[in-house]
Amino acid sequence: MSTATIALGVDQPDTGSRASWAVRDALTVTWRYLLGYLRIPEALFFSSVQPIMFVLLFRFVFAGAINIPHLGYVDYMMPGIFVQSVAFGSVATSIGLAEDLQKGLIERFRALPMARSAVLAGRTTADLVRNIWVVVLMTGVGYAVGFRIHTNPLEFLAGCGVLLLFAYALSWGFATIGLSAPNSETAQVMSFPVLFPLTFASSAFVPVKSMPGWLQAWANHQPVSVVVNAARGLMDGHLALFSSESVGAATLHALAWCAVMVVVLVPLAVHRYRRVG
Repeated sequence: MSTATIALGVDQPDTGSRASWAVRDALTVTWRYLLGYLRIPEALFFSSVQPIMFVLLFRFVFAGAINIPHLGYVDYMMPGIFVQSVAFGSVATSIGLAEDLQKGLIERFRALPMARSAVLAGRTTADLVRNIWVVVLMTGVGYAVGFRIHTNPLEFLAGCGVLLLFAYALSWGFATIGLSAPNSETAQVMSFPVLFPLTFASSAFVPVKSMPGWLQAWANHQPVSVVVNAARGLMDGHLALFSSESVGAATLHALAWCAVMVVVLVPLAVHRYRRVG
């Protein structure tokens, strides 16, 4: 039986390959973090309020000032708000790991005979589950303020899948930041300078063509714009108004970015985890 499993109060047989053991450890740690969300409902509540505020503010403050030809602003902005919100939600990985490190919990995990990747996989998976809840919540709020799906439910779900995969890949980058920060406050301060140029200098809230030429080169090719374009094509079907890519090409482009991020960021986070303490 895995010592990590015993320590966290879940009985599972110690059978199978090393890979299956790592998966069991990761699921156990995931469950621990999810229980943490349930035991502190205030944290879950206020982390849900922020995405709602973004939807309402952009819908009723900026909609009258930003003109999107042939498309209502609420339908244009919602894919961008989805991506922004799950990206901001990924910062919880950085803050949570920094807090665990500060409290000495990471050292206790490292002393157990468990997979090195289990703590990080558990943390990022728990934050992915929370982001799924955020997407469901925002969909309901978006519908209440006028957002409509102009494709079909399956394509909409595919768009949600792309943006959630992006958020999961991004969480591994924030895991490295969290393990490098001395405390959770510093982890948060270190995370947002990474997010702001990605989310606001992108196609999330305004067409890239409205930006200065030098900024368009960045906005057109950075990962948030790529993921927003794919989500926009799958969710509202109006990608052709803003991009020369087809929906299929935009989706493959977004998936390629997610794959590259996973390949690069996961080893970095695991390497940093092995060096902490």
